Amino acid sequence: MVQEHVEDKAGRKVLVLGAYGLIGSEVCRQLIKVGHSVTGLGRDEATAKSVLPDISWIIRDLSDLCESQAWLDFLSSFDVVVNCAGALQESYRDDLEVVHTKAIGALVRACKTLDVSVVQISSVGAVLNASTPFLRTKAEGDELVRMSGVRYCIFRPGLVIAPSAYGGTALLRMLASFPIVQPIAYAKGKVQTVFVEDLALAVASFVDGDVPNGTECDLVEERVHSLKELIVAHRAWLGFQPARSFIYFPDWFVGFTSSVANLLGRLGWRSPLRSSAMEVMKEGVVGDARQWKNLKGAHVRSIDETFKSMSAHVEDRLFAWMALLMPVMVGGLSLFWFISGVIGFYSIEKAAQVLIDVGWAKEFAMISVAFWAVIDLVLAGAILIRRYAKLACWGMIGVSLFYLLASTLIVPSLWLDPLGPMVKVLPSLGLALVVRVLLESR
Repeated sequence: MVQEHVEDKAGRKVLVLGAYGLIGSEVCRQLIKVGHSVTGLGRDEATAKSVLPDISWIIRDLSDLCESQAWLDFLSSFDVVVNCAGALQESYRDDLEVVHTKAIGALVRACKTLDVSVVQISSVGAVLNASTPFLRTKAEGDELVRMSGVRYCIFRPGLVIAPSAYGGTALLRMLASFPIVQPIAYAKGKVQTVFVEDLALAVASFVDGDVPNGTECDLVEERVHSLKELIVAHRAWLGFQPARSFIYFPDWFVGFTSSVANLLGRLGWRSPLRSSAMEVMKEGVVGDARQWKNLKGAHVRSIDETFKSMSAHVEDRLFAWMALLMPVMVGGLSLFWFISGVIGFYSIEKAAQVLIDVGWAKEFAMISVAFWAVIDLVLAGAILIRRYAKLACWGMIGVSLFYLLASTLIVPSLWLDPLGPMVKVLPSLGLALVVRVLLESR
């Protein structure tokens, strides 16, 4: 390792990429805590200001920052860049080459020009011949940082455990919330964890000048756990009863589930069951705990120490349950509105007759029924596409309220129909409200 030249690191200006993410937000808080000035970079302004309202923000998408000049336009005012940006798998929003290599290559060239240091948050298992595109592109980004000539360090965390959950940790909590029994895949998969606070402290150590230039280090606890042990530990931490029995999924079922999750990924849903996450779990998340211990003389907290550092509350249990039920709720809403639309077309004459009986012209009644049937089908499809799901929920809420109001004014007798068509709108209205709240990603 090349020793970094000595300089005053107090109050440095730090730009954090992916600052409202699971890792990025904790890094920002830790850097602020020790006296540095932090600016976040992210692509969603509403989410950014919701998660970290007290820091400055640069709202940019990494896909627009694949040329050095784009970084040079605003990078000169910073001393250090911390790259916490990452994407687990390709989706309509995420291009792994852009996020992990193209934008990072442009970044480090600009940093070299401006003498800005770089902290790269990589991943355990990130090597150029890795089995998943996620790990391969992460390794390519690491290599770009390494060869750039900038002052740098690369941290490779294991499975990151944090008070909030995303990706792999969300999957563990979701699985741990199953009542009575415990379904599990790759039960013998090997995993080492790292508490997100320990990762943030390591970043702060480099920014403070306490970690040498050129440091590359795995950040993992000393003990290696099986995936089964981690799920049991999460179940206990969340306060759920121990499972009475375990259901071990065969590889073919996991592959099928991942294929379905990948298809949903094309619709924008970042399911933790997608093939990249499951492949990583299958191969294991294992690093060398000695690297950090030899460097700093301290160990990364174990999973038991991590859980002692953060208490589980009712909202954590609710998150786990809702993560488990979310696909059911979204699918249920889509099915309800799809069937409603199909029935509208199938029984168009009978439905129109209800309006004709209260004085509507037949043509106008038929057009009205067909129009609202189309609206139902559009909403049924829109909620399945992640980028439109929030809007679809509002549409379902608005259309439901309109149905209730219009029917009450025009055909109040429907409230007394023995099949209860009006009453059945109320639970779908409530479910749309619940799903709309749960669609908040951070």
